[in-house]
Amino acid sequence: MALKKFAFEVLNTNKHARCGLINTHRGSIQTPAFMPVGTQATVKACTIDDIKKTGSEIILSNTYHLMIRPGVERIQRMGGLHKFMNCDLPILTDSGGFQVMSLSKLNKIDREKGAIFNSHVDGKKFYLSPEESIKIQLGLNSDIVMIMDECPKNSNDYEIIKKSMDLSLYWAQRSKKTFGKNPHKALFGIIQGGLFKDLRIKSLNELVKIGFDGYAVGGLAVGETQKEMFSVLDSIKDIIPKNKPRYLMGVGTPADILGAVKRGIDMFDCVLPTRSGRTGLAFTWSGRINIKNNKYQKDDTPLDDKCKNLNLNKYSKNYLNHLFNTNEILGSMLLTLHNINFYQELMSAIRNNIKKGTFDKFHDKYIDKL
Repeated sequence: MALKKFAFEVLNTNKHARCGLINTHRGSIQTPAFMPVGTQATVKACTIDDIKKTGSEIILSNTYHLMIRPGVERIQRMGGLHKFMNCDLPILTDSGGFQVMSLSKLNKIDREKGAIFNSHVDGKKFYLSPEESIKIQLGLNSDIVMIMDECPKNSNDYEIIKKSMDLSLYWAQRSKKTFGKNPHKALFGIIQGGLFKDLRIKSLNELVKIGFDGYAVGGLAVGETQKEMFSVLDSIKDIIPKNKPRYLMGVGTPADILGAVKRGIDMFDCVLPTRSGRTGLAFTWSGRINIKNNKYQKDDTPLDDKCKNLNLNKYSKNYLNHLFNTNEILGSMLLTLHNINFYQELMSAIRNNIKKGTFDKFHDKYIDKL
């Protein structure tokens, strides 16, 4: 049977907000979509079967961490990342660019060689060039591959951000050349330029000239305000290609997602629902809940009575409070799954409201509540 080619179609619009469908040979992805983060070939505290029950249609994994542990060769011996982690969903892998920034004390940047860094695990030296990043992602057999970019720290220094953007464009060309022709996979370009409108526009225009299957907005969620993030999206929302998926990397809170969808974004990923779940913070339709709070010891109601996944409503706030206060791992598992489920119910509600033409009303109802 011939494999399906990667394709994207916009199905509904409501001003800039839009619903679409990404088709891959592993399955279709309804957009706007949220991708649970499986950094090290696992979504922490969840099985893939549980992830699928939440309605998740794609997950994200991490090039940097997988190249260090367990190593791409070990994953290739299993036939790729999907078989290694027993996942039949599409997988997007990031390029390692964000880790270049977040672990900057351990590395240096070379225009030709890429990122030269020491492993945060054992100090071993690695070279991660644009070519190597693409080869690793293809070796992992990921379905959506990200170009190698430099993700700078939040800065008001125009020249620093411009230099970083120019380097990312150079690496984008090299990434595209190494990726070659892979009709059953997709290669996304990454728009850089910090908080500077002219640099964001230049980065986007140059990436479009190179030509990619999708366009990601990088260099956000690095310390800027939500207002600044939305301003960056406003600066490109009218010129970013309409026939390609748009991905806001590493974002974010439910309110961040609502505001970004309003500005035309199709794809999201963030560790927030899983990380918060492991520390006792739950996202609900009524707002956030710190389940460790003593007041929940007398609350026998479920976390969220609006939750459509009834299996998650079997457990009371009282019981979950007990699990966290006794450091039982089941508490982290249940709250993590609840949060991922909430994010997917949020995405489903967003899509439904776009289709009905009521997204603005939905946005205004929840933007300050979630």
